[in-house]
Amino acid sequence: MNNHYSFIGGPEGQWRVTRCEAIVGEPIETVPRLNVVNTPASQLSQVSTWVLQGFTSNVRYAERHEITQLRARQEGLNRTASTCAALIPIKKNAQWWALSQDERRAIFEAQSHHTEIGLAYLPEIARQLHHSRDLGEPFDFLTWFEFAPEHTDAFDALLVKLRTSEEWKYVEREIDIRLMKDNF
Repeated sequence: MNNHYSFIGGPEGQWRVTRCEAIVGEPIETVPRLNVVNTPASQLSQVSTWVLQGFTSNVRYAERHEITQLRARQEGLNRTASTCAALIPIKKNAQWWALSQDERRAIFEAQSHHTEIGLAYLPEIARQLHHSRDLGEPFDFLTWFEFAPEHTDAFDALLVKLRTSEEWKYVEREIDIRLMKDNF
């Protein structure tokens, strides 16, 4: 199973970019479309302005009971009603990466309640985390969200809660790319 994904920003793709905003740090070049493929960038032939890569992996920072709750409530991606999406690339600062795993877990969950916040928005908002740091990418994480248009306000509320948490003090770059799926 290939767990390597490329997010291709450029002139073509199944998702139309409706907004591209730098929340923290340097912006990324705005593109009209985004394509998501389960292929490493080295194997791509599609014309692009930029490509962000990541891989799916085991759930990190979560304990067994949290993973069980997430799996029980999370619905899969590519639901017919989910015509809205967001790609949120995030880079954390050196201070974050200097912390030990248990220190990061304490900030992520005990102080920021990241999983608890996310659970409140399931199953309406589906999500998948892609790890990029180990690939030498410009971002550490690429978070992909999908939701129906009527859940846009809930998605925005989710982001407000996450961005005001202790964990977000360690974010040095974040881009919010909003997307709509065109019905063909």
